[in-house]
Amino acid sequence: MKFAIIKERKNPPDRRVVFSPETLAEARKRFPKAEFVVESSDIRVFPDEAYAELGFEVTDDISDADVMIGVKEVPIENLIPNKKYFYFSHTIKKQPYNRKLLVAMLEKNIEMYDHETIVNEAGFRLIGFGRYAGLVGAYNGFRALGLRDGLFNLPKAETLSDLNEMKAELDKITIPNIKILLTGSGKVARGAKEILDHLGIKEISDALYLTSEFTEPVYVMADVMEYAKRIDGKVGSQSEFFKDPTGYESNFMAYAKHTDYFIAGHFYGNNAPYFFTREDAKHPDFRINLVADISCDIDGPVASTIRPSTIAEPFYGYHPQTESEVAFDAKEAITVMAVDNLPCELPKDASEGFGETFVEHVIPAFFNDDEKGILERSQITNSKGELTKRFSYLQDYVDGKVS
Repeated sequence: MKFAIIKERKNPPDRRVVFSPETLAEARKRFPKAEFVVESSDIRVFPDEAYAELGFEVTDDISDADVMIGVKEVPIENLIPNKKYFYFSHTIKKQPYNRKLLVAMLEKNIEMYDHETIVNEAGFRLIGFGRYAGLVGAYNGFRALGLRDGLFNLPKAETLSDLNEMKAELDKITIPNIKILLTGSGKVARGAKEILDHLGIKEISDALYLTSEFTEPVYVMADVMEYAKRIDGKVGSQSEFFKDPTGYESNFMAYAKHTDYFIAGHFYGNNAPYFFTREDAKHPDFRINLVADISCDIDGPVASTIRPSTIAEPFYGYHPQTESEVAFDAKEAITVMAVDNLPCELPKDASEGFGETFVEHVIPAFFNDDEKGILERSQITNSKGELTKRFSYLQDYVDGKVS
């Protein structure tokens, strides 16, 4: 089995890679029957020479490899027929902008395995860049706070060499007396929590957060059963909510009345109640004035997120009364950070972490008859140009019947 680490070709350029040179060397050691080749790249965070020095072939021709491993979508013209591909295809939610990509993979008899669909038997994702999205997202929020209020001037994360350097910059600042709400409990939220804890901000209970004021910065982590409640007044359950959230309504305003900085690190599912609406944001008791929306669902559950922002221009303002975009530091505005490719700002650390989990969960499946069902669950298309059973719901999307 020959695996190829492919060049990233999507614009804007993404410097991340699934395997760092050291992690790839570890994979070679653990799986002697596997052969690894690296497609030459001039944008990758690790230079070609770093792979070559560890004995890997670096080449412009990877057409003889069996499995192609990348990060972002592969341009249609660069897809090689009859291969296995791993990358984030952004098709499983029927994203209109990538329908042609999925159609092309079917036409080329490609076996597609999406990083997002690599899950365990319980359906929980096994690999991803979530931790690094959380780390950079929380950092960017504090950077916005410092710039907006003239408190401090943190450098852009993309200008720093790694996570350690980013944390060193945080050691130089002092956070004012604010209350911070962090939603979620997964990798994204835990990444954001890592930043809050590094800053020495104290985590408190929901009861204290919702009833008390403090003379120092504090934060609370709220999961779905805190910010959503059953409409009928009965006690809800997380498993029930994830299965069918239609019987629930938002309980977020209880937190919005006590929060200055909201870090959105949750997963938002279809038909789940919005966190806060545009009308909620107009309420005189709505206190939130800074949002780091790591989840970044546009014009959706977080009303102030009206568009994604970019690494180059990460902040904008949302004026609740006019429901319009204004300057990020405008008076009465909610300052919004909604960068949708946050891990790109820490490409070295993100790549190293991603590769370690890929070696742990995915590579073994090729050599143990997929005993844990990793490949079976994650495969979207097969070599016959068909959708797999699990992803057959995408057929109307493939056929162009979804607007």
